[in-house]
Parts: sequence; structure tokens; C-alpha cells
Amino acid sequence: MHRLSVSTRLGSQLALVVTLAALAQACTPAKAAEPAPPVSVVLVHGALTDASVWNTVTKTLQGEGYTVLAPAMPLRGLASDAAYLASYLESVPSPVVLVAHSWAGQVVTQAATNSSKVKSLVYVAAFQPDDGETAGALNGQFPGSKLGPDTTQVVPYPGGNDLYLKPDKFREVYAGDVPAETAAVMAAQQRPIDPAALAEPLQGHAAWHTIDSWALVSTRDFSIPTAALRFMAQRAHSRTEEIDSSHAIPVAHPEAVVKIIEEAARATVK
Repeated sequence: MHRLSVSTRLGSQLALVVTLAALAQACTPAKAAEPAPPVSVVLVHGALTDASVWNTVTKTLQGEGYTVLAPAMPLRGLASDAAYLASYLESVPSPVVLVAHSWAGQVVTQAATNSSKVKSLVYVAAFQPDDGETAGALNGQFPGSKLGPDTTQVVPYPGGNDLYLKPDKFREVYAGDVPAETAAVMAAQQRPIDPAALAEPLQGHAAWHTIDSWALVSTRDFSIPTAALRFMAQRAHSRTEEIDSSHAIPVAHPEAVVKIIEEAARATVK
């Protein structure tokens, strides 16, 4: 009669243990994904882009069960844009996480002042003005912006003017870490702003004084200087994160945008 060696018996026992452990793991129910909080996420685009900058952010959040809305903004002036957004918010189910990119920070800070629906503000490389401040003055307060006569062009329209980035300067100023092909498409599809809007002061009391805020600061930003973004976020006592990104964070790093929105959303419903 052949006898199994000690090493052979131990090997067989170990194989049995591993097999049983694998079966136990396979039979263990997978942990269910945490459901999305019952909030509406409203994504507000800034100047020189349209709501398409939120495409990947929107798709990701929708896939996780969030209600997401991304209105097209007029970009004609601060007062008119804020009134437009405030009216739009009336149709949105409460509570609202209001997210702004770039110029839209100026808009949401005014539009949310008298809104009982907005429970949190998220600023993504965005202006966070205080009472009476203009976007133009905030942008010029710190060095680093490449927005100026050499990189922009103004095209008159009946009743006003449209400000664009020159297409060959778009990637350098706005989207340095976005693939060149994508940046070229963004440059061709710009939604311009009336430059007069940049000189309009914030009316009323800045909403971040009374509404919790989050800020995502881009550290390679040549549109709004990084120093300006840091200053505004610190002043507003926003919960702040920094990312090595150009101004086009929603396109270049949508996962970082989704993360900070989800943090705000979960804090909103606690």
C-alpha cells in the first residue's frame, strides 16, 4: 500500500482550504452600491464654452443615479444671466447642488442668493465674488492670466459685442491638458460672452456667505490665475481641493469634478 508523504498531504489540505475559501467568496453577496442622494445637480457652464463641457461629468453622475441638468446660458450680462438662472432653478426639484465653471461662478453666486432650493455650491475653476465685485477686477488682481488683446477677439453684434478666444490661442489659454484635437473642436464651438458682463458688479449678498461651498482649484490655469482661485476659495471658507489642471477641468479631469460634486451632494442631505 502506498502511503502519501507528509508534504503531499499538506499540499492537498492547502488546496482544499483555498478551494473552500474561493467558493465562500463566490457565494458572498456583492455589496450594493451606495445609492445617490435625492438631489438635483445643476451644472452651469462659463464663458467661451457651452454645456458640452459637462458631457462626461453628466454621463457619470447619471450612471450613478443622480438627476442632472445643464442649462445653456445666455452670457449677455451678469444681471441677465443671474436672472435667467434663478428663473430656471424654479423648475428644478429641491434640493439643488449648484455647480459652476469659470464665469458661471459669478452667475451662481448672485442667482442663488434668494433661492431656498440651493443647498450647496461647487466652484470648479470658477469666480467666487464677494458683494460688489466684478469678474474683470478679480481676474486682474493676481498675475497669471493670458486673457487679453493678444489672445482674444471682439466681434460686434446688434446691441453689443461678443468676446472669443482666438482659435490658435484657445488651447494655450484655456485647455492646455486637453488633447489637441478636442481643444480644436472646443475652439470652433465657443459660446462667446459680451465683455461688458465682466465689468458688472455682483448685486446683493454673495450666496457663499450663507450656503456651504466647495472649490476645485486648477494649478495650471491661464484663464483665471491659480492665486485668484485660492484667494477666493479661502475667503469663502470653501472646502477646497487642488488639481494639476488647465482651466478646462470638466473636460480634462471629469473624475475630479464628479468626486467633489458627490461630496457636496452627500453633505447636503445629512
